[in-house]
Amino acid sequence: MPEGHSVHRIARQFARNFVGKKVEVSSPQGRFAAGAQLITGAELISVHAVGKQLFLDFDNQLCLRVHLGIYGAWDFSGDIKIHPSIQVHAVSDLEPVISSAKRQADEVVPRDEAAEDSVTSIGAPRRARLRMAEADSIKTADTAWPPEPVGQVRARLLSDTVCADLRGPTVCEVISAAAVESVLQRLGPDPANSASPEEKQRFLARATKKKTAIAAVLMDQAVIAGIGNVYRAEMLFRARLNPFTLANELSCDTLARLWDDWVKLLEIGIRVGQMITKDDLDAAAYQRALRERDARHWVYKKEGIPCEVCSTEIALTEFAARKLYWCPGCQK
Repeated sequence: MPEGHSVHRIARQFARNFVGKKVEVSSPQGRFAAGAQLITGAELISVHAVGKQLFLDFDNQLCLRVHLGIYGAWDFSGDIKIHPSIQVHAVSDLEPVISSAKRQADEVVPRDEAAEDSVTSIGAPRRARLRMAEADSIKTADTAWPPEPVGQVRARLLSDTVCADLRGPTVCEVISAAAVESVLQRLGPDPANSASPEEKQRFLARATKKKTAIAAVLMDQAVIAGIGNVYRAEMLFRARLNPFTLANELSCDTLARLWDDWVKLLEIGIRVGQMITKDDLDAAAYQRALRERDARHWVYKKEGIPCEVCSTEIALTEFAARKLYWCPGCQK
């Protein structure tokens, strides 16, 4: 399932390419035809993400709400402008010492093996239709405009220069401003929107009341927004926390450190497009982490492999109908 960093990358791509423009909305698949008619021709005035949910606000007081779920993804094509905050080569404050040669604009940045860091296909893991260096803008190789829909496109948003196709979402609906507010009230804080002390306290207030395992609480979108299976496993390992410890048994300091770590990891994920959860990587290790999933994680999908810290085999446990990866040695 796409996690919070992916949805924020999508929001920033919409902000860069669609906000301030009148948008033609259609449903090539047909399942969203009624909703598309409500907003087609309206101007997109703002876009924001909260956790795993995307909200596109139009000037007719309606909002397109999208939750990608497990299989959803957005594909962008056309004359795409890249939001500066998600350029891989623009994250010098997050990466280790990289040679000046890497920073040259014409250098091709290493691409992820599963194209998770693509700016043209964002969401559920899939091969990008186009591999490229992250430049200020790109133009896809479509010869006809607009391009023919490929596969089951639930919703298509089209401007004069950019096309965005949505496939496989769990939720795709047009709702009122009041309904948007109702959804937002059910969601926990998202530090990509605000990492203020007040939002941190809102997380602490909700988490300390939970008499359930911290592994479940971190995935509870009403407690904290955006964390999925990958970040959950990696954050608990980084904190050396037993995933089955009840949240209300943890100190406020421990929970606060989890919040702080989520602030850090989410920012990296948004900028880089990959869930890099290892710190202090040298230049070679960082380059490898950009390309390979296993090089950027401690425990996720590493069951049966010795822990890099204590050599205990990484465990895989079915927990609340999801796969939980953890180290029984480090996370006692």
